[in-house]
Amino acid sequence: MCVAGLVSSVSFVFTAAGAAGTIRGRVELRRVPAPTERRPSVSEFGAPAAGANRDPRERARAVVYLESAPRGAFEQSESARAVMDQRNETFVPHVLAITTGTTVDFPNSDRIYHNVFSLSKIARFDLGRYAAGHSNHVRFDRPGIVRVFCDIHSHMNAFILVFSHPFFAVTDADGRYRIENVPPGAYNVIAWHEGVSSEARPISVPNAGVAELDFTLR
Repeated sequence: MCVAGLVSSVSFVFTAAGAAGTIRGRVELRRVPAPTERRPSVSEFGAPAAGANRDPRERARAVVYLESAPRGAFEQSESARAVMDQRNETFVPHVLAITTGTTVDFPNSDRIYHNVFSLSKIARFDLGRYAAGHSNHVRFDRPGIVRVFCDIHSHMNAFILVFSHPFFAVTDADGRYRIENVPPGAYNVIAWHEGVSSEARPISVPNAGVAELDFTLR
């Protein structure tokens, strides 16, 4: 997995001159990985039907971000909070993008036990097994990519992308994205999906304007 850009290699100076602009576009995926096959457990009591309410569009979401951010453009004043639910034996959302310092809650919305763990270098953790209606959390202080699993259900997995700047966006169900409040200037932009990254693409953001950039990931 490519992590370029999650750690900002500061290249620009952010000043008050000029109004912020927007980068927008669409990410086309030529291949969407199929979900991991569900293996039956010893007891299915209380479990939802296999594959129930799993939205295939969740696995088609990509993340688009600036390879480097303007110096001084990000000064986090308070800790943020995000949620990755465990619902119908699925992590929801399948892809979560956050900034460093964010705490992610992992509630269990199923009627069965779940577990959340990661062996990723930037955030190794194991929240243990907990029942429906309970929740646990992790604070992410280092930028990079975190792969999340459940040790009870091997088909459950998700990605958390942790950025050291706020210039990123997750695509919607149609593959469209929009990065707001970008200071005018020249940047490189990267699109990521399930371990595949595009080459860095150059773009110029006009003063108070909109820059368009589309990607195709194979």
